[in-house]
Amino acid sequence: MTGSLPTLITGVAGFIGFHLARRLLQDGQAVLGLDNLNDYYDVSLKEARLAQLRQLPRFEFVKLDLGNRLAIDSLFAGNTFHRVVHLAAQAGVRYSLVNPHAYVDSNLVGFLHILEGCRARRVPHLVYASSSSVYGANTAMPFSVHHNVDHPLSLYAATKKANELMAHTYAHLYGLPCTGLRFFTVYGPWGRPDMALFTFTRKILAGEPIEVYNYGRHRRDFTYIDDIIEGVVRVTDLIPKPDPGWNAERPNPGTSSAPWRVYNIGNSTAVELERYIEVIERCLGRTAERRLLPMQPGDVPDTFADVSALEADVGYAPSTPIETGVKNFVDWFREYYRV
Repeated sequence: MTGSLPTLITGVAGFIGFHLARRLLQDGQAVLGLDNLNDYYDVSLKEARLAQLRQLPRFEFVKLDLGNRLAIDSLFAGNTFHRVVHLAAQAGVRYSLVNPHAYVDSNLVGFLHILEGCRARRVPHLVYASSSSVYGANTAMPFSVHHNVDHPLSLYAATKKANELMAHTYAHLYGLPCTGLRFFTVYGPWGRPDMALFTFTRKILAGEPIEVYNYGRHRRDFTYIDDIIEGVVRVTDLIPKPDPGWNAERPNPGTSSAPWRVYNIGNSTAVELERYIEVIERCLGRTAERRLLPMQPGDVPDTFADVSALEADVGYAPSTPIETGVKNFVDWFREYYRV
């Protein structure tokens, strides 16, 4: 690739990776995108996202699995990156109950390969995806990066917490600047088929009942994709430095004496699932048939992000109400699937 150094985006064919790559490319930056195009969900949707990116200049794609240590080593040895944004992971709380090994292979072993590549090539900044699921058994709301997060409720959450610890180790030992982003229920056009908005929309249009866990009572900090991407873009240019006020006798879980940070990135509004479904119904002009079910193992009742640290450091200000975000998704869904 010519010109300015590319940003490496792993998971580029995924929901957030695709939107981030498109934003950077539209801003005139170069992107090298990596994805293994696995079949956790519809591969044709991932291919369609890639087709969109290939229409933009300065995009290069490599199909590669994070678990392939030699190939990842070779990728880093053959390139110099402006930034690395690591979004590739085995996602999903519920699937981690069925196939735990996939989470170890991708989220732990794969993340180690990325850390090693960044260390060896002295990458200026590694930004990686964490998750709101790390808050686990915590019930103090809103969730703050200054809260302890030592009680995960799923293996998926445990791997994301482990990523934060692994990144801290590399920041401490090697001075690798690392920023973790705890994403809160991201939704919008080109979203993941295993997420509630996608599933509900598809089933309501097909006249099928929707499965509503926790009887629709749990709350989520639904965050629109454009707000997420704006936050990620701003964070990539904020290279973390050691916190001069960090106290080892009273350690702050959100900062460090190493160049390491974690941030919540959400909408800072908790919306009850039942209300979310009502917005979907209005956008579709149809009423859902609900199958009310108890909460699933590994799930949490509520999520609610305190984003004050991100607001203070990069001016993050999510602004998309769910009425607008859900309508945008429904419009995309109808066009993409010709419904």
